[in-house]
Amino acid sequence: MEREAVTGSRPRRVAYFGHDAGDAAIRRRVRAFADDGVSVTGFMMRRGEASSTEWTNIDLGRTADGAFLQRIRQVFAGAGKAAAKRDELAEADVIVARNLDMLACAFLAKRKAKLDTPVIYESLDIHRLLCRQDPIGKTLRWLEGRLLRRTRGLIVSSPAFLKNHFERYYPGQFRSYLVENRLAAGAEYGPRPVPEMPAKDRPLRLGWVGVLRCQRSLDLLCALADRFPETLEIHLHGVPARTEIPFFEPEIAKHPNMIYHGRYKSPEDLSELYHGLDMVWAGDFMEAGFNSVWLLPNRIYEGGYYCVPAIAPAGTQTAEWVSQRQGGFVIEEPLGDTLPELIVSLIDDREPIQACARALAACPEDDFVQPVGMLSDLVDSALAEGGAA
Repeated sequence: MEREAVTGSRPRRVAYFGHDAGDAAIRRRVRAFADDGVSVTGFMMRRGEASSTEWTNIDLGRTADGAFLQRIRQVFAGAGKAAAKRDELAEADVIVARNLDMLACAFLAKRKAKLDTPVIYESLDIHRLLCRQDPIGKTLRWLEGRLLRRTRGLIVSSPAFLKNHFERYYPGQFRSYLVENRLAAGAEYGPRPVPEMPAKDRPLRLGWVGVLRCQRSLDLLCALADRFPETLEIHLHGVPARTEIPFFEPEIAKHPNMIYHGRYKSPEDLSELYHGLDMVWAGDFMEAGFNSVWLLPNRIYEGGYYCVPAIAPAGTQTAEWVSQRQGGFVIEEPLGDTLPELIVSLIDDREPIQACARALAACPEDDFVQPVGMLSDLVDSALAEGGAA
């Protein structure tokens, strides 16, 4: 179902400044806007070679994961390229900028193009550099605060980002909107399954799905594969972050019961992907103690829709989400001990998996799928607020 967000006689128009035009999460967000009747023109960097997109896109150049100085330079170069497309940029009712570097790029492009288009900041991860207490961290927070005060709104995907970062450093300086990483409203995901007991005559199937960016998670899963070679399969779907896991394929190749399926498309591949899993790993330690504790990953919403229970480390926002729905398993440190203990118990008795799957099936669909019209209403609300531009 689609909905039209109307400004006079035309839909709202968004200029979306994104960090990587090829990123699956960027694609989901653009589609979510389109499903709500919001017209999107992308102004985006890319990680690889230029390729076609489903939306009109202005290529702002190539960046690389972890290349901090190169990304700073690209902010300035990208702003110049965006400003050179002034006519396209001027058509937007609002700019949405994802992550701090693209927020800076958007404001620079506005200034170069001499536009007063309002800006919404979308912060779906708090980068580790922003959490540092040294001059680098303080400088980046100064920049973030300065730009944040000039925005019309702040989009976050987890309430813990507000509590632990934005309210701590910028109290009273922003208007926030919580937009969780739920499935987009307008796509077709297929029917929700009726939970069944995983068959005893086959290995359990544990999945790691999404951006595979956590070395500790990979190490834990490899240790599981070693310990349960005949009774556990580990399925990996997505793209490894080479800066975080430099030796991904060689590690997978050591374990016959670890299967790497590569990149997948969302929503097209989700139904088949999750129907092949009994549980999904929802831990992340890339930015342990900070972003990794606060985030709510896509895989809990995708898995929840398809009634696939999650395994989450205790003390995280993810664990709280899972516990509230009785939709998975929360394990304490040391995970090197408690994770294998959980797997042993589930190999012997698979009923708890079915119980968690049934609890997920009983949850309202809105727990996993974004309501229709949410993003268009957000844009309207931010523009009606007025104020900084």
